[in-house]
Amino acid sequence: MLEAATWLLIFQLAGEIIARLAGLPLPGPVLGMVLLVIALFLRPALAEKLGVLVDGLLANLGLLFIPAGVGVSLHLGLLREEWLPILVALIGSTIAGIVVTALVYDALAPREGSDEEKQR
Repeated sequence: MLEAATWLLIFQLAGEIIARLAGLPLPGPVLGMVLLVIALFLRPALAEKLGVLVDGLLANLGLLFIPAGVGVSLHLGLLREEWLPILVALIGSTIAGIVVTALVYDALAPREGSDEEKQR
């Protein structure tokens, strides 16, 4: 499990370094996640090493919302002043996320009755 945590932190660090050195307007952890996905495609054995740790993180995912909740409670005044732009951004990003997810699923999902299956 320590090895898996080390791998996750290495990818996050690599993302931070690349984002800062290149001056990218992208958070380092997001770039690190992209690097991790690429590494998982290139070395599927890495997924087995990360499996136990990832399962543990997913089981406790709710704990990661505590800092966000504290941030919201600290900035209630700002939320009262800027509620409309925040609401528009939340709804817009939710719709965009759903659309992108559907498009990616549609592009990657195997087709029933595809040409290859018909030729058999």
